[in-house]
Amino acid sequence: MAKSIKYEHNFLGSGWAFPVTFSAGNSQLELTANEQNINDSIDIILLTKNGERCFEPQFGSGLQQFFFKKMDETLRGEIAEAVKISLLNNEPRITVYDVKVEFIDLYNGLTEISILYMYNQTNTRHNYVFPFHINEGTNLS
Repeated sequence: MAKSIKYEHNFLGSGWAFPVTFSAGNSQLELTANEQNINDSIDIILLTKNGERCFEPQFGSGLQQFFFKKMDETLRGEIAEAVKISLLNNEPRITVYDVKVEFIDLYNGLTEISILYMYNQTNTRHNYVFPFHINEGTNLS
């Protein structure tokens, strides 16, 4: 008789969904767990300005400083380095192996950041794509 092995994801964590939302039916706070919790954490880190959190001034990526800069190889390297350092300092559950920055739409300033990382406890590789652009004023009619 074969015995099944149950894989535990508990070390990946759980917490509030990002952005914070409530379910429509029972107004309960939406939660995430495991892989989605790490992806939400990456979003929070990359969207947070350096110094924005009073009690954790080192938290965040500071990617906002790159808005309106010339989209060239220098900017590509600066963004990749900022992402690597911010995830190294703020997300201990993963190890980042590669960050690729692609300028998808030069006219609209859309930049795509692909992050190849591994969960530290299981050595499982994952890839995450973060769309980095200003989304202000896009709902004007």
